Amino acid sequence: MFKKPYGRFNRSNPGRKPFGGGFGGGRGRGGPRSFSDYSKYINKNPEEIKEEIFIPTVKITELNIIEKLKTNILQKGYKDLTPIQDKTIPLILEGKDIIGVANTGTGKTGAFLIPMINKTYSDIKEKVLIIAPTRELAQQINTEFRSFSEGLNLFSTLCIGGTSMFAQRKDLNRVHNFLICTPGRVKDLAQRGWVDLSTYNNIVIDEVDRMFDMGFQKDINFILGLLPKTRQALFFSATVSNDIEVLINKYLVNPIKISINEKKSATHIMQDIIRTSSPSEKISVLHDMLIKPEFAKVIIFIKTKWNLNEIEKELKDRGFLVTSIHGNKTQVARQKSLSHFKENRTKILLATDVAARGLDIDNVTHVINYDKPATYDDYVHRIGRTGRGNNKGIALTFV
Repeated sequence: MFKKPYGRFNRSNPGRKPFGGGFGGGRGRGGPRSFSDYSKYINKNPEEIKEEIFIPTVKITELNIIEKLKTNILQKGYKDLTPIQDKTIPLILEGKDIIGVANTGTGKTGAFLIPMINKTYSDIKEKVLIIAPTRELAQQINTEFRSFSEGLNLFSTLCIGGTSMFAQRKDLNRVHNFLICTPGRVKDLAQRGWVDLSTYNNIVIDEVDRMFDMGFQKDINFILGLLPKTRQALFFSATVSNDIEVLINKYLVNPIKISINEKKSATHIMQDIIRTSSPSEKISVLHDMLIKPEFAKVIIFIKTKWNLNEIEKELKDRGFLVTSIHGNKTQVARQKSLSHFKENRTKILLATDVAARGLDIDNVTHVINYDKPATYDDYVHRIGRTGRGNNKGIALTFV
């Protein structure tokens, strides 16, 4: 099903396969390595993608929402609800607290925006706080909100890091129904008294598991503690850990858990490892891959900002058109890089783990882990940038 054009890349020992096999006696600077060290990064026989026919229990035109919102949904090209939308939207419209567990790319944003837009349109006193772990995901949600709410006279305010807090203070003083933010920024605004969170009687937290991975647990607890006691709460996540269960039990009232295809690995993605023995060989192997036509749209994950900058410079010196996102870039620069990649103006995006979750980028052919991820969960979310929907994907990890 997949081509395997990688065998010639190991220049230091052309007779040895660069990845997949030869684990038993392999010895690097860190000492002996067992097969189990790297086997989790290998899946040479991915499952065939079976396009399962899902029949929603309710049609978009039958949803208990205003007609203009239905029109907006249909004008976006949506013909049917996704499974997570089909199961959660009617419950959210009933006012239930929800825990929605589903992988990225399954329509979670629409699952909470559609009923919340309908709720605020029906009662202008309703206000919605939406928290996302990364600036890019918050911006993505804001863009979706504007398309869903077109012509409804509803407004959003976006408050994220990397942009002027004073400009956001002015935005908060304007009429808005939705506050879409990252946790650190909204906490800062609340502590300065620039936003009164007690006026937001609906809370949506997207990618809850990622919040905890990024160390936002205390911020989330602080924010939730400022909200009114009577509220509707919607938590969406790819996984539900014990820490998240504690948060759920503390802040949600009789929540209904909806789980759609909760998986720990992307079994439909071809995964393999690439062995190299030195940094110089590593960059040369990467070069040889990127010049191949099948590497049409590639995200390369790198552990540190410093190393990313070095690799970006090296690739540019070799003639590659490269863009990047990491924490030291301004928000404007990060958004520009993402736009160029999404619009196919460049085929290579270098990223630290800031991009590993939540971003919806079409037709990524390859994910390359230039540096190994810190945890297996990080690995799963990194490689989830490829093979989305019914597309095939390939993930390669340097070791």
